Amino acid sequence: MSTTPDTIPCGAIIVAAGNSRRLGHDKLTWTLDGVTVLRRSINAFLKAQHINSIVVVCPLDRWNQIDHENFTKPVTRIDGGKERQDSVAAGLAALPADTQLVAVHDGARPLVSPNDIDRCVQAAHAFGAAALARRATETMKRSDDNDINTEPVDRHNLWCMETPQVFRTDLLRDASNTIARDGITATDEVSAVEQLGTKVKFVESQNPNLKITTPADLALAEAMVKIQTTR
Repeated sequence: MSTTPDTIPCGAIIVAAGNSRRLGHDKLTWTLDGVTVLRRSINAFLKAQHINSIVVVCPLDRWNQIDHENFTKPVTRIDGGKERQDSVAAGLAALPADTQLVAVHDGARPLVSPNDIDRCVQAAHAFGAAALARRATETMKRSDDNDINTEPVDRHNLWCMETPQVFRTDLLRDASNTIARDGITATDEVSAVEQLGTKVKFVESQNPNLKITTPADLALAEAMVKIQTTR
């Protein structure tokens, strides 16, 4: 009998270990309509059908500032590492032993939809590796080091990467070990598994999934949350 995403244990690693004070405060504990950014990210994975367990990689002081009530799935907090890939490696080590798929998500993306999470898990089940992404729609240009335009960039088949990024657990573990061994810094997990020659299926995002980095992002996310709650 063939397996389905419902029968394959899929864990989530929510990466929230970095320095998030570029806005003058911790953006992950900023509230959007009364709920912290990090808790909103966790909530999306609690609601996703195909997620069985969650590991949150963040400092204890950040963890202590979010609501811990009503966790409907196993949620574990662990400390992170110096680099993102170190935090992901720590998250991999903390997953239940039977986890066959793993979804890695930026804690600063609080608007991700449970449906998009499940779509990524389904794609990873079929292809071994999948990532949420959106097609580039803006006119793209390349500049020199002085910010002077040098050439256009064809946006055909050009994608902006988002999270979650979902992989077979053994595949991501192999990639994590490879980049650690070779001293490679990977900006995301797709970049890590590319070191193994692995192809990744892109899943087009169907919902807003911005990463909160600037004060303008916070304001936009707050407006989006209010629109969603009035629907």
